[in-house]
Amino acid sequence: MAYALSFPRLLRLGYGALEQLPEVLGALGVSRPLLVSDPAMESLGHVARVLGVLKEAGLDAQVHTDTEPEPADGSILRGVAVLAASGADGVVALGGGSVIDSAKGMAVLAAGGGGIRDYAVPREVTLPRVPIIALPTTAGTGSEATRFTVITEAASQEKLLCRGAAFLPDAALIDPSFTLSAPPRLTADTGLDALTHALEAYVSKLANPVSDTFARAAMGRISVHLERAYEDGTDQEAREAMMLGAFEAGLAFSNASVALVHGMSRPVGALFHVPHGLSNAMLLPTVTAFSREAALQRYGEAAVLMGWADASASPEAQSQALIEGLSTLNQRLAVPSPAAFGIDRDAWFTALPTMAQQAQASGSPANNPRVPTLEEMEGLYAALWGNEGA
Repeated sequence: MAYALSFPRLLRLGYGALEQLPEVLGALGVSRPLLVSDPAMESLGHVARVLGVLKEAGLDAQVHTDTEPEPADGSILRGVAVLAASGADGVVALGGGSVIDSAKGMAVLAAGGGGIRDYAVPREVTLPRVPIIALPTTAGTGSEATRFTVITEAASQEKLLCRGAAFLPDAALIDPSFTLSAPPRLTADTGLDALTHALEAYVSKLANPVSDTFARAAMGRISVHLERAYEDGTDQEAREAMMLGAFEAGLAFSNASVALVHGMSRPVGALFHVPHGLSNAMLLPTVTAFSREAALQRYGEAAVLMGWADASASPEAQSQALIEGLSTLNQRLAVPSPAAFGIDRDAWFTALPTMAQQAQASGSPANNPRVPTLEEMEGLYAALWGNEGA
């Protein structure tokens, strides 16, 4: 069987990777980059740091920081106008997943026109556009390695999943030094996002030998280093391991896709403004428990890889240990329930049908080992309510 695989063309990983940005831009033929970032990266001095590296190499870059967390289509269209007016021949994305997703959306819409829904699944987007260079500043989304982007359509309050080669960055420069300033909550949420990517890629119906290799490596690496990075943000070894693990997880799900957790997570973020990694973490133990019987072997292997189960135990026992391990990890990283996050109970239960429908429309639940009905998804959302650590 032939597998369709995709990876960034150029990769630089490790402390000091940023210094190689001019070389990478030259290899891609970019001489007039637009640096896309956000106000947080500007206030932390990261934007100035990148501009300094470019200036030293004789490159002048224009800057666009009018992006937003969990980006909506309005901010993407504003960015498209900036990109068109700038005359830039490449986009450098400096930030977390929201910034990188924004840069992807800007580059694609600038090339193809229209609105973000025109590029949503099931379409596979392959049009030519200016090069995209990703400089991730969090260890979690894996957006620097994937052929996906997620943008909210403001009019419908629906997170739209877009995929295709046009959304895959041409280069990724993964410098862990950017994450040393990340606070514990962000470290936890992005790390749990990466762990979800790896686990879902491993149990996905689209898993393949290559995605399995990256998923296994990511699960083992993240499970060892996430709590270390959360407890001590200056732990350089843990930070570097988390950046590598997040990248591996991104490669895994870019080539195998995600499944039910992500499908159900996107509506939670769109309707209740829960950060993406956090909504994944809320759902992960509950969805894993629902799916477990359909993939005992795979879930059991994941528990062994994460160090939560003995290799000699039965798949039944191993997979049960996985659920317990995920719940315990959520508790240690202070993951709230929807209720504890502050979501109104009536609003949550009123939204159950809408969330289930949007989750199903994303296509991700169809990759799950156990494919739920709309009613089952509503039941999972209902069960999640008030379930601390779930």
